[in-house]
Amino acid sequence: MKLRKGDTVEIIAGKDKGKQGEIAAVFPKKNKVIVTGRNVSKRHTKARSQTQAGGIIDKEMPMDASNVMLVSKGKTSRVGYTVAKDGAKSRVAKKTGEEI
Repeated sequence: MKLRKGDTVEIIAGKDKGKQGEIAAVFPKKNKVIVTGRNVSKRHTKARSQTQAGGIIDKEMPMDASNVMLVSKGKTSRVGYTVAKDGAKSRVAKKTGEEI
């Protein structure tokens, strides 16, 4: 997976299409990401003890990584890799060519 925690991404499909946010968590085996403040759903919780109250909370749900695109210098871009002569591998924005 080419996306990492902390990357700024734009959602390109779904109910939050066109909105931007930061990746809070990445699940490479499931190919899913959680974007802060996006893809929020209501979760009904039951009170487990007297101190923990029950109710309806907003929860950020995972979305498929194919539905988000990295934002680099204000523009969306695909992500590629380059290998330096010393063998160091780094991520590169394909549109701008800059290192991420």
